[in-house]
Amino acid sequence: MHITVKAARMLLSASLCLLAAFAFSPASAQVKRVKAQTLYVPVYSHIYYGNRERDFILLSATLSVRNTDMAKSITLLSADYYDSKGKFLEKFMLRPVTLGPMESVRYIVKESDSRGGSGANFIVGWKSDDPVTAPIIEAVMIGTRGQQGISFTSRGQVIREQ
Repeated sequence: MHITVKAARMLLSASLCLLAAFAFSPASAQVKRVKAQTLYVPVYSHIYYGNRERDFILLSATLSVRNTDMAKSITLLSADYYDSKGKFLEKFMLRPVTLGPMESVRYIVKESDSRGGSGANFIVGWKSDDPVTAPIIEAVMIGTRGQQGISFTSRGQVIREQ
């Protein structure tokens, strides 16, 4: 079988494109493993609606921490609640909590607790003795007013990592 130079170049080019596509695809990406993180998690104790900032819906918020590692435990160190002005409001954990592989824990800000405001947040810290897949840390907010209901989530943002 005889291949022309042009055909060989095209075959080589196509092969390199396929190799590059595979090498940079999400399926071939390595999962990042870490030993400790501190995260900022946006939480809303109320949200405004309408044309004025006087009208708002009170929300309950659930902070969810999910250990995504299938083999190793993590230790949750803190879940501290702050208001819109950055003032510390409450420590939701009195002592560290160990989460086994695939285990979850939740902390709830009651709908009647409007101290946080629309810019409230949690600062969450965790660690592990060995590198692990990072946990998923998010907040779920839900509220109702009359016949209206609202719900949404926010994901934690890493602000420090080890």
